[in-house]
Amino acid sequence: MKATGVVVEYNPFHNGHYYHLQETKKATGADCIIAVMSGNFLQRGEPALLSKWKRTKMALLGGADLVIELPYAFATSHAPRFAFGSIYLLQSLGAESFCFGSESGDAELFSKTHEWLKDKQETYQEHIRSFMNNGLSYPSAASRAFESLDIPLALDLSKPNNILGFEYVRASRELGSHIRPVTIKRKNADYHDVMLGKGNIASATAIREAIFTNDAEQAAPYMPGYTLELLAQEQVEKGTLMNWERFYPLLRYQLLSTSPSEINRFYEVEEGLEYRMIEAMKKSDSYETFMKHLKTKRYTWTRLQRACLHVLNKVKKDEMLAILDSSPSYIRVLGMTGKGREYLGSVKKSLDLPLVTTVSKYDSAGLRLEAKTSLVYAQGATRDILRAEKEEFNTPPVMV
Repeated sequence: MKATGVVVEYNPFHNGHYYHLQETKKATGADCIIAVMSGNFLQRGEPALLSKWKRTKMALLGGADLVIELPYAFATSHAPRFAFGSIYLLQSLGAESFCFGSESGDAELFSKTHEWLKDKQETYQEHIRSFMNNGLSYPSAASRAFESLDIPLALDLSKPNNILGFEYVRASRELGSHIRPVTIKRKNADYHDVMLGKGNIASATAIREAIFTNDAEQAAPYMPGYTLELLAQEQVEKGTLMNWERFYPLLRYQLLSTSPSEINRFYEVEEGLEYRMIEAMKKSDSYETFMKHLKTKRYTWTRLQRACLHVLNKVKKDEMLAILDSSPSYIRVLGMTGKGREYLGSVKKSLDLPLVTTVSKYDSAGLRLEAKTSLVYAQGATRDILRAEKEEFNTPPVMV
């Protein structure tokens, strides 16, 4: 069987995601689509709207055949490690290609840009450091550095999906992988759009905004019916859908009850950020207000959210780096269709990594971190918290 991979978060699954999966099948001719999906916490430093299990079911109903989990350490890391972990897992499962959405829509351009930039790495990094020393955030500095090299190509690395796509291609090349990159041009909505707009495709950002401002009915046309059903089911089971405001009291407690030196031990808390966090917290009665006090030109909103996430989950630097300094050490199956089961059966004996379907039967630093952060995620529920706490160990892979 021929497999292709996609890297996803589905927060929540919407029409644009469905379009991407269908176009991926057309572009690659794959028999099986493997989705590497972030768990309960996401790359932008946010809690997922609903559980990994509900999002897995959305993925399978929408066209994915096999869903595996991107471990917390990689899922909540900066773009290069996020991409590395994802591509490594797809390579480990024998995917022949991977397909990502991009503003460019030209896979060859990503590969050519990587080849050109590979010979300019030292100069590129020097430019990045220079722009950061002038107060720019890393993404802005990287984009400006790229522009300053005057590369004779048209790839715009200021665009969020182009940035991730470039990192996927770079990861596959650095791994010496045979996996072929394929890209689908994004349709209609931009990544950061906060308005629902015309047509039937909107960004996940706009859909979440509508959901949390009591305008969910207007968001309905932009999502498949099963997404709406699973959102409603999660609302009933947990009493709420998750966002940062649900966890703000816990974050507030952590910051106000912990010494600055201890906060500094948490991953991504650097350069005196712990003091700024404490002072911002003292002036804020909501997460949104806290972030506005915390935000600086040097740090992006996403970068600060990830630091807050690691404080919330009490994830220390040495704990994260011990995992990130190596490759993912297991393949955790979250769900599959009949076709996914068939593919998994065909490659199972040739896998170099252990296949995990029951977490209680396998021990690793990555899974221990997953269990710890999943317990924290469960605290966002307003109903049946004990049930939510047991999901990590009690939920079998979703079958569709």
